[in-house]
Amino acid sequence: MALFLSVCLWLAGCQQPDRLHTLSGATMGTTWSVKMVGLPEGSTLPQVQHDLQQLLESINYQMSTYRSDSEISAFNQAPARSWVPISPDFVKVLDQALTLAALTDGAFDPTVGPLVNVWGFGPDAMTLTVPDADRLQAARARVGYQRLQLDVQGGRLFQPGDAYLDLSSVAKGYAVDKLADYLVMRGVSRFLVEIGGELRASGVRPDGQPWRVAVERPLPGVREVETVIEMKDMAMATSGDYRNFFEAEGQRFSHIIDPRSGRPVAHSLASVTVLSRRCSTADAWATALTVLGSEAGMRIAEQQGLAVLFLDRTEQGVEEHRSGAFLDVLAGGAL
Repeated sequence: MALFLSVCLWLAGCQQPDRLHTLSGATMGTTWSVKMVGLPEGSTLPQVQHDLQQLLESINYQMSTYRSDSEISAFNQAPARSWVPISPDFVKVLDQALTLAALTDGAFDPTVGPLVNVWGFGPDAMTLTVPDADRLQAARARVGYQRLQLDVQGGRLFQPGDAYLDLSSVAKGYAVDKLADYLVMRGVSRFLVEIGGELRASGVRPDGQPWRVAVERPLPGVREVETVIEMKDMAMATSGDYRNFFEAEGQRFSHIIDPRSGRPVAHSLASVTVLSRRCSTADAWATALTVLGSEAGMRIAEQQGLAVLFLDRTEQGVEEHRSGAFLDVLAGGAL
């Protein structure tokens, strides 16, 4: 009888709606994690883990340039002047990317892949060298979002010839949204989803407090907190040039490439954090604003009503610049 009572109490504890469950795994060359309060009705943790991992695998199969069998690799290798079928998720991500490319006059460009590769930050091994003028010119000739034709209704994309897509600056954010949308669909309203530092939060923690997320101070080789953001029903993405870079010829070259110049960004902006309702939106804008720099980036952030934190390097250290919408969110306003 005592054993039966103990088992019943243990099962009751497992079913508590305010219990925090944590799941994690690997994807897109990084890690993912989900913290959720409660479980989807009728599901077990292993089932949810499996479902989430399958969603991530599907996105990876569509948009990873590191996979030779992916849809994006099929497009990149397709013959000139051919229409290539792409999946609905791929269509959504590319449609969003092309819209942002037009809004930023090419500071964000999903065809930037040849430049990413020639600078050594793509699927091939890192070269750690500055490309010569001929290689750089050849890569730049392949870049230009205007060359693409996306048939949204037909689910296909026109390969004009030698175009190479790289959706790494938005795919992780989109994957975060897919996991979050799955949880919402299954009745889970309180969670924190994270993939490689991109996040989306809903509801509150089991203790009733908001999810608290740290923004890192952009200093190479240092792990320090710049500020902490209380997240509730919002997404967050950060882009920076202080982790992935190489040094050559007495200069520092970041993995953030400006599609317009063909070169890594070289301004004082070290990090951009964007808050939005959707993580794919935050992810893409974080990259675009990093390319634009803090001055031009702040102008478009204010025009578009974006909640953004810019962190600049100065001789005195890291300097913060916050958009009006960002200040509103910190004061408790909604996105």
